[in-house]
Amino acid sequence: MSLIRNDVLVERDRRGSIAPAAVAGAAFGVVSLLVVVDPSEPGHYPLCPFRAVTGLDCPGCGTLRGIHELATGHPLAALDQNALAIVVLPALILVWIAWVRRAWTGEPRPAPHRPWVPFTVLVLVLGWWVVRNIPTVPFLGSGPG
Repeated sequence: MSLIRNDVLVERDRRGSIAPAAVAGAAFGVVSLLVVVDPSEPGHYPLCPFRAVTGLDCPGCGTLRGIHELATGHPLAALDQNALAIVVLPALILVWIAWVRRAWTGEPRPAPHRPWVPFTVLVLVLGWWVVRNIPTVPFLGSGPG
């Protein structure tokens, strides 16, 4: 398929649209499964290995339960399961939308991220890992792994 941009004919590669569509399909499938099979009920999903060994929550503990709560219309309960995952979800959706737009228009990928971004993400995740294991902090969701 062709696209005219700045008086230049640009060929758009349809294969570039397959990956974002596959991610959307996988996400839809996972969320659909989480709506139907409640992760709060034991026996449906494996326990978190870190929690099984240490008794502490990892940064991802509660994400499945949080997505289940969000998908079934309970945003505060979702925050209580894993606040970081629920707060980051809109940013992930925006990144996916930008990916789809680039795939559809044939725009090149943006320049690589700033070098401080991975460090910031690491500090955020490690900080969340510590804070969520403090018993008096709200929105930490101490449920099954």
